[in-house]
Amino acid sequence: MNARSQTFDLTMEGRQVDEAVSSIFHTILFHRSLGKFMYTGEAMYSIGSIGYMDVDCDFIDFTYVCCTSPMLDETIKREIGEFSRQLRSNESSGTGQISLEFFQRKKARFAFLTECIPWEVWTIRLELVNLTNEDDRQIYREQVGDTLSDKIVCITEIMNRHDYLPKTPNQTELDLVFDTSYPDVQPYLFQFKFTTTGPSTNSVGKTVKKLFKETLSL
Repeated sequence: MNARSQTFDLTMEGRQVDEAVSSIFHTILFHRSLGKFMYTGEAMYSIGSIGYMDVDCDFIDFTYVCCTSPMLDETIKREIGEFSRQLRSNESSGTGQISLEFFQRKKARFAFLTECIPWEVWTIRLELVNLTNEDDRQIYREQVGDTLSDKIVCITEIMNRHDYLPKTPNQTELDLVFDTSYPDVQPYLFQFKFTTTGPSTNSVGKTVKKLFKETLSL
């Protein structure tokens, strides 16, 4: 199965990276999460609700919505934070990319082995700029916000397509499709991967880790 992919190219100040990436990935995970499953039989279940909240950015004129899940928020913050630190380090040239990959597990030939098969990948490619005055910073503050608004609309449109999603499994195979480790939300299995042009790293989380020129590749 070929994983479908989406790529966003963005340019911004280093201090805007965490908020910009978080706004995109939180939006995606809001659409790729369900409430907790409650089974009454092997294939009979009900689904709980998901809480949500608005998040106001400090360095961008932008507000986004995310799931109300402290543990999920901590996972996202930790993975993006590590990418941001490396991207902004003295060893980095200021370009890099981070991906949010959704996958499902398949039982391999041997019962104790599983194969992870990606089915959707979202990638953000970033280039940092150094701004020397507050007028330029204000311009970027507004323009990054405008661009993120366009991206969120695009994400919503993509999520409304009738594209492939893993089938809801029976209770015994639930963790082959969903991350069941969170107490208040049940996202599809996901992981983060990132690289920078200085030190490069791939980070795997819980089974899970421009704006004057800027494009969207579909």
